[in-house]
Amino acid sequence: MDFYHQDPKTVRQMIREGKITSPTSGMCAGYAQGNLVVLPKEYAYDFLLFTQRNPKPCPVLEVSDVGSREFPLTAKGSDITRDIPRYRIYEHGELKGEYTDVSKFWREDLVSFLLGCSFSFEAPMIEEGIEVRHITLGCNVPMFITNIQCKPAGVFHGPMVVSMRPIPYEKVVKAVTVTERLPQVHGTPIHIGDPAHIGIKDLQKPDFGDPVPIHDGEVPVFWACGVTPQAVAMQVKPSFLITHSPGHMFITDVKNSQLGG
Repeated sequence: MDFYHQDPKTVRQMIREGKITSPTSGMCAGYAQGNLVVLPKEYAYDFLLFTQRNPKPCPVLEVSDVGSREFPLTAKGSDITRDIPRYRIYEHGELKGEYTDVSKFWREDLVSFLLGCSFSFEAPMIEEGIEVRHITLGCNVPMFITNIQCKPAGVFHGPMVVSMRPIPYEKVVKAVTVTERLPQVHGTPIHIGDPAHIGIKDLQKPDFGDPVPIHDGEVPVFWACGVTPQAVAMQVKPSFLITHSPGHMFITDVKNSQLGG
């Protein structure tokens, strides 16, 4: 089934029913997607401060009330614990497992953060004639842990994660211009060209997601990525964390056109 033109409510319902368990790149064109971070209340202020100090990798779309399983502003009627195709749970920085439903792990002291996702700007890129390689290949976007350190806040500190898309040299400026219009979903790239400058050794060995080929005449372009909190969690080791599995996003009812800077 082609989910590119489906509306978000329909797709979230299919995810909730277990009919979709794949990465959400290319789904619900025109609508913003988000990264999920769920933490105990004791960490919430520090993490909110971390997002404010690091808006490129962690642009906040919504923060839930304590204990609420809904994002009422961006997706009314949603269920945070069941509306993402695949979740991850960390305890003290250790990955405990991946799940399609995390309702059984829910606690009343949890606070959920929805962070903007670069999948949101892929439809505008395609509309401008820029191929998005992982969508073409039907795989997940490649993501890499860099040597760029985020600005610390409270207990949170660690490296920035980036997503990479190969762009033809002659279309790089257009790709920058398209993404510049959407600062709430990472905005402009943070690096263009040689991956070694940001600590990436091999583009065919991503830390998250799938490798994609880079053709002659193309340059790797890197955007800040909302998987950054997972890399940070591995260093900080909070007692409990629910997040999305990389590439498996929360699809909102918010149109990209509403996110212009």
